[in-house]
Amino acid sequence: MASQHRLSLLLFLAASFLLSSPSLAQTPSAPSSGLPNVTGILDKAGQYTTLIRLLGNNQLATQLENQLNTSSEGLTLLAPTDNAFNNLPAGTLNGLSNQQQVELILYHVLPKYYSFLDFSTVSNPVRTQGQDGLNFTSQANQLNVSSGLVTAPINNPLRQQFPLAVYQVDKVLLPLSLFGAKPPAPAASTGSNKNKTEAQGPTATSDKNDNSGSGRMNVDVGMGLVAGLILVSCMGAFSS
Repeated sequence: MASQHRLSLLLFLAASFLLSSPSLAQTPSAPSSGLPNVTGILDKAGQYTTLIRLLGNNQLATQLENQLNTSSEGLTLLAPTDNAFNNLPAGTLNGLSNQQQVELILYHVLPKYYSFLDFSTVSNPVRTQGQDGLNFTSQANQLNVSSGLVTAPINNPLRQQFPLAVYQVDKVLLPLSLFGAKPPAPAASTGSNKNKTEAQGPTATSDKNDNSGSGRMNVDVGMGLVAGLILVSCMGAFSS
């Protein structure tokens, strides 16, 4: 009985040694970099296939993830849903060049991490990675974002953890630089004035010529009357 007890004790000690040995212990998995995957977040949420396609076609997803790796400010993405893109007028996206599509998507990216509470204290307009800024307003616990052409509520945070915040928007935010009214071309106005001046030119010259002819005719008539009076005087003198 004592020998069996000693044998059990030896086996227990041997097993404990083997499990505690560094060479035999289970190797822990390598820690992740901790950087969020932008397209992965959108894909998991669903209903963002158009935005994912635009991010992939123009290498913007890689660009944003590189920024997350190098920036200490973080990023905020306002993510339009598929319905938001579908509600655009027909042909809107296809009518944009690749560069304009990049500008449109970058307009939805803020070069800083913003929580919901941060938006209530920002100074408008808030800078984006596009050319134009965005305006944020809060009323009755509802946060809205406006481009000047489109106003949309911000409702569903897909991610709200530094360094990346992703918020759902139900409308595509249209920047004024791409979709605002274009001013009339100055060249067309200059040409119109030039044509108008040219049309008026001959008329003014004609009037001047007419006035000059009328003046000469008046002088000729006056000279004729004087000559007639002299002739009558001469005939009276001869007759006397």
